[in-house]
Amino acid sequence: MQSSSRIVRDSTSAATHRLEDRVRSIQAGCRFNSQRIRPKSMSSSLESAVAQLAGTRCLVTGAAGFIGSQMVERLLDAGANVVALDNLSTGFKHNLTPFLEGPHRDRLTFVKGDAADRACVQHSVEGVDHIFHFAAMASVPRSMREPGLCHDWTTTSTVELLAAGSAAGVKRFVLSSTSAVYGNSPYVAKREDDMPAPLSPYAAAKLSSENYCQVFQREFPIETVVLRYFNVFGPRQDPKSEYSAVIPRFVSMILSGERPIIYGDGQQSRDFVFVRDVANANMLAATVPDAAGGIFNVGRGQSTTLLELLDTLRDLLEGDIQPIHEPPRAGDVRDSLADTNQIRSRLGFAPTVDMSEGLRQSIEYYRGLCSPA
Repeated sequence: MQSSSRIVRDSTSAATHRLEDRVRSIQAGCRFNSQRIRPKSMSSSLESAVAQLAGTRCLVTGAAGFIGSQMVERLLDAGANVVALDNLSTGFKHNLTPFLEGPHRDRLTFVKGDAADRACVQHSVEGVDHIFHFAAMASVPRSMREPGLCHDWTTTSTVELLAAGSAAGVKRFVLSSTSAVYGNSPYVAKREDDMPAPLSPYAAAKLSSENYCQVFQREFPIETVVLRYFNVFGPRQDPKSEYSAVIPRFVSMILSGERPIIYGDGQQSRDFVFVRDVANANMLAATVPDAAGGIFNVGRGQSTTLLELLDTLRDLLEGDIQPIHEPPRAGDVRDSLADTNQIRSRLGFAPTVDMSEGLRQSIEYYRGLCSPA
């Protein structure tokens, strides 16, 4: 009898999850459509952010990396003074070369150092108004192999920056977190108040960093904002690393005439968001008063399976290469889709680059990398 009751409860729970998820999807779609017809909101929000950041001093950690270097570029364009901190363990200084040698070079200072090193951090935060923290071990597979190092790069760096920043009078700290903190949530559309369920040391380290942000927001003289990125893509994403993300890996392999590898059946889904939109979200997070203490998903609010992504890339690249399927990787999340209501309504954020245009820009970048010297 107890077994039958449990089956009934489990079936009812599953049905409830499906219904709630369907309602969420409909609501998210309505919100998405309503926001698309008001583009001036995003434009005015960004204009305000640019005006507020002009003349300020900003620290960007992980500045030589994929997203960090894009943030440096956006801040320099906005008229900010930038301290770019990176230990170059996974980033590349050539990502910053155009800015170190460009017209804004007098407003850019590069510091080769570790964001988990207390002395380095204390020196780097001097006179800083905003911290944008990108430095981390941004790889689920590597974190499974090196959890201790992942904690140092991700969580220890966050604590050192928060402590030094609050002591130095930094106004606001923006943490780059991840949708991986949701794990395999029963909901497809992930919402900020969903229960976290990390599946990897990477996700656990990010969640721990988020908790430190909440503590410092409440108990220390520094404002914090957490941004949970979904699957970020675009130029400067490294296609050569063994931990490379799916889009640079797919594109570079197809351009090189190789068959791309899909881990699993390819029906796993992702919410892909262009890197420039992520930089825009950071600018809003640093300047919108209502953002302080908040946690926000950063995505497009649209789901794409890996097989659908591959079909789109075949069309854009005019190729018909078939994938190689390998077993699923430990720690990988099955489905990931952002509920973006919070970041749209509170920060005025809306994606400006659609999937096709973002892929075209990415392909152009990777063609340059794959071309013979």
